[in-house]
Amino acid sequence: MIRRNDPCWCGSGKKYKKCHMDEDERGQKKAGPPNRMVKTAEELEGMRAAGAFNGQLLDYIRDYVKAGVSTAQIDRLVHEYTVSHGHRPATLGYHGYTKSCCTSINNVVCHGIPSENEILKDGDIVNVDLTTIVDGFYGDSSETFLIGDVSEEARRLVRITAEAMLRGINAVCPGAELSVIGEAIEPFVQSQGCSVVHQYTGHGIGTSFHEFFSVYHHRDPDSDDVVLRPGMTFTIEPMINLGGWQVTTDKVDKWTVRTRDQSLSAQFEHTVAVTESGVEILTLTPTQRSLGKRLIVSGLEIE
Repeated sequence: MIRRNDPCWCGSGKKYKKCHMDEDERGQKKAGPPNRMVKTAEELEGMRAAGAFNGQLLDYIRDYVKAGVSTAQIDRLVHEYTVSHGHRPATLGYHGYTKSCCTSINNVVCHGIPSENEILKDGDIVNVDLTTIVDGFYGDSSETFLIGDVSEEARRLVRITAEAMLRGINAVCPGAELSVIGEAIEPFVQSQGCSVVHQYTGHGIGTSFHEFFSVYHHRDPDSDDVVLRPGMTFTIEPMINLGGWQVTTDKVDKWTVRTRDQSLSAQFEHTVAVTESGVEILTLTPTQRSLGKRLIVSGLEIE
């Protein structure tokens, strides 16, 4: 469960006790706990449908993420494709957010706001983060794209981030503690000379965008741990910086998070479910399924 001093589930960067804790506690007193960690078989089918469409959307947008395209164009395409299929972009209107996806370029860690003035150019890396509501269930995934001829250090960062996510996914199994994810990710990232962002975490997900436990991508020895059980669904989404792990939030738009030292940052994300024997990735794209891969990065071979 989320603790008082954890980052708030809403992604504000504030501690839970300073953000949504009082509101959540009032809601629980009125209606009981709004989220259950373990999903029913029927709920898991809902999560699979949401994850499948979310992966389909990521495959659709892939060909448009290239030099010369504005991030606003990407956002419009995401919105139109989602709505035309009868679904909803989860970020649109979420706590006042005005776009249907997040586009985070170079030193932007997360929550980058699409803009007409933001044109992708050769050498950029950009994370496109998509969350979709399908019949009340949420699918959430993201991918960092390489735009044209990127630097060797950017390419290396993206490779490390992709592998970090896969290591976190591979650590998931029933009976293990949730902390195994951070234990699998952070030592590897540090061995590569990079750092894991602490302020933003993965999260439980289901019929709410953020359900009540946080998924740490770094080691947190003082945490009150959660034991993984079949039917639990959550995101694994490490944000990895080429420099230090510290970040800052834009004082004007209140959303855009950047590396404090202006170093490059990358992220990958999948929504997963704990199974009786291991883990199921719910947000695989059609291309990933056909190739038998857990992610795709242009120009990089990562199994």
